[in-house]
Amino acid sequence: MTKVRYAVVGGGQISQQAFMPGIGKTDNSQLAALVTGDPVKAEKLAAAYGIKAWHYDQYEDLLASGEIDAVYVATPNFLHRQYAEPALQAGIHVLLEKPMASSLEDAQAIVAAQKASGAKMMVAYRLHHEPGNVEMFTRARQGDFGLLRSFSASFTQDVREANSRGHNGYWGGPVPDMGTYPLNAVRNLFGAEPIAVHAVGSSDPARGFNFDDTVAVTLTFPDQRVAQFVASYATASSENFTLVGTKATIHASPCFMFGPDIAVTYVETRDGNAETHRFDPVEQFGNETQYFSACILEDLTPEADGEEGLMDMRVLAAVEESLKTGKTVLLDPADRDRRVSADQALHLPPADEPGEDALISVIPQSP
Repeated sequence: MTKVRYAVVGGGQISQQAFMPGIGKTDNSQLAALVTGDPVKAEKLAAAYGIKAWHYDQYEDLLASGEIDAVYVATPNFLHRQYAEPALQAGIHVLLEKPMASSLEDAQAIVAAQKASGAKMMVAYRLHHEPGNVEMFTRARQGDFGLLRSFSASFTQDVREANSRGHNGYWGGPVPDMGTYPLNAVRNLFGAEPIAVHAVGSSDPARGFNFDDTVAVTLTFPDQRVAQFVASYATASSENFTLVGTKATIHASPCFMFGPDIAVTYVETRDGNAETHRFDPVEQFGNETQYFSACILEDLTPEADGEEGLMDMRVLAAVEESLKTGKTVLLDPADRDRRVSADQALHLPPADEPGEDALISVIPQSP
């Protein structure tokens, strides 16, 4: 096998706009199938990419067909386990969108299925392969900015209530969807796991969401380090973070989003002198797929494995609990043996992405 054959499970915005175009930039992966319940998507996307479309009712047949080696699961979060677990049990590799699931129980079941089968599973943390973020992660952990003291971030957007993200409760809302980015970033910048979580949420009474549409989260880490981030579905778009160390401060923006024109940039300020580090746009979805396929072909364990996903999931669950109780939630001490390494940065050129008006049977996120 020289190329890993992927089936896309879920034909929503992220699949149509990013993954399906992006896989064409790889040299070790190919798009082989689409799983969808929408006959219009099935017909048009299958024709556009020259692939076979399968209905969700045919999923078990697809897994046993011999026509695919891996699945990219991009369904709503609460359906992740339903499609990741049987794929792993069938020996099919899984690239799983983040967050892993909509409960710790489901995420743990997915990890258990992976360990039992031996099939590869990677959580789709695309920024683990984006050169600018990888550089910030590795420099921060090797001490270039001194002892790290604090992190603050904002990742927000204005989301249509009619979009699927607007009515699936907390696990379909801004914290698991957007808050996972600053959460994962600070964990990898600090090279540590939080020990306490406190969250405060608010809801715009003019919006129809069934969750807190704006949430502020405070994380306490070992060694007197603190982090804060805000995630929202009811504001203008923003994406940035500031990392403060004893030797330097870095401010990054853009830092979380993707696209053919997104050039990750950070400003490093040291002794009053500011230096800008700007990176060329890359194909972030192609990068993560290239990396995962290489792990499959070379029988390597991907860095962003189930444990990495679970580290974020336990914090997301603690945020949910804190929002319900108003209390600070304590977490058991934990650590990761493996972190993002410099050689994970990839530089595939960006794919052309269809605009929101060209997406098939999708209610766009943005008004």
